[in-house]
Amino acid sequence: MEFTHDSVLLEETITYLNIQPDGIYVDGTLGGAGHSFEICRRLSRQGRLIGIDHDGDAIVAATKRLKPFEDRVTILRDNYCNMKLRLQELGICGVDGILLDLGVSSYQLDTVERGFTYRETAPLDMRMDQRQSKTAKDILNGYSEQELYRMIREYGEERFAKNIAHEIVKARSGQAIETTEELNQIILKAIPAKERVTGGHPSKRTYQAIRIELNRELEVLNTSLDEMIELLNPGGRLCVITFHSLEDRIVKTIFKRNENPCTCPPDFPVCICGKKPKGRVITRKPVLPQEKEQQKNKRSRSSKLRVFEKI
Repeated sequence: MEFTHDSVLLEETITYLNIQPDGIYVDGTLGGAGHSFEICRRLSRQGRLIGIDHDGDAIVAATKRLKPFEDRVTILRDNYCNMKLRLQELGICGVDGILLDLGVSSYQLDTVERGFTYRETAPLDMRMDQRQSKTAKDILNGYSEQELYRMIREYGEERFAKNIAHEIVKARSGQAIETTEELNQIILKAIPAKERVTGGHPSKRTYQAIRIELNRELEVLNTSLDEMIELLNPGGRLCVITFHSLEDRIVKTIFKRNENPCTCPPDFPVCICGKKPKGRVITRKPVLPQEKEQQKNKRSRSSKLRVFEKI
């Protein structure tokens, strides 16, 4: 299957990046290079794009897609949490814009054998970086009931996390859980019939939880954003597209803290902590996809774009 992905909030993101033709830009979640292609179109021969992704299929697809701009593109297979180190290796200490388009790509969801989707029967994989040995199957068959409950409740925001964790442990006592279909049946059994008729597919939240846990998605996001803001040149912008409330909350909180880092008590007449703002939040409310985009690409419906500009 060809790596295809409808780039969400494409026009809005490119506008907010405020691309300077001679600037240096980083796409930390390169994917099929939809956003990166549009960035490169706006760069001069002096401009530069660094594309980062830990998915081998994405690297192949992006390399092909960005071939017309190869004189100004560097593609790296890595996790965006290592961005600062990888840029240092390239002799880059400051950039003019960074983009993160979080979540799962259409290609990853639609490639059945990757095990990201609950709509087809496949081995329980869900690795974004296939060089990693641990899979979703290892989590489901290795975590304790308490660990499973914590993961499904926190990362899936699933009301029936306790039931699902209990049913997983019960089911695997006979034999290991191997496929998405087996997991779907376990989840169906754990959620009361009357609750299954609303809120989308019953497996949706549990799959999200497993994927986030396996790929350390929230941990990586939480520990990377401050460093990315530090990497920006004055006037440089960090654009982050999220797809669920857990990601969005992290981005919103970290952006706000970098805009107003003062830790003095509110009743202090002057600031004595000495912590200075790193920049400002450009998007007071997140930018949402227009109705036209939501109709064309239903996966865009939950997306939100937030933007931070360095002082």
